[in-house]
Amino acid sequence: MFKPNMAEMLKQVQKIQEEMARVQEALGEMTVEGSAGGGIVTVTVNGKQQIRGVKIDPEILKSGDVEMLEDLIVAATNQALEKSQEMAKEEFQKISGGMLGNLFPGLKFPGLGF
Repeated sequence: MFKPNMAEMLKQVQKIQEEMARVQEALGEMTVEGSAGGGIVTVTVNGKQQIRGVKIDPEILKSGDVEMLEDLIVAATNQALEKSQEMAKEEFQKISGGMLGNLFPGLKFPGLGF
């Protein structure tokens, strides 16, 4: 019968925790962009799903169509957030190497969408 080595298992868990903390810090520096309307609106988001910037082409302001601008901002923001979640997921999967899923089946990362 297989008996896990608890000391070794605890070392692995500690190593994973350290790596996760390192990745979380790095995600704060990594950014992705979402855009809408052919680049009329661009939103930059970091790997922690924090909006870091919004760029709006001044030409859209001349149209006076506030509703369209609002829709473009929402679309660009949603796209950037989706990319950010995917980036975070990929970074955490790199460190887990499948290990987290084996140690903790069903483990979820709150706020990261996976």
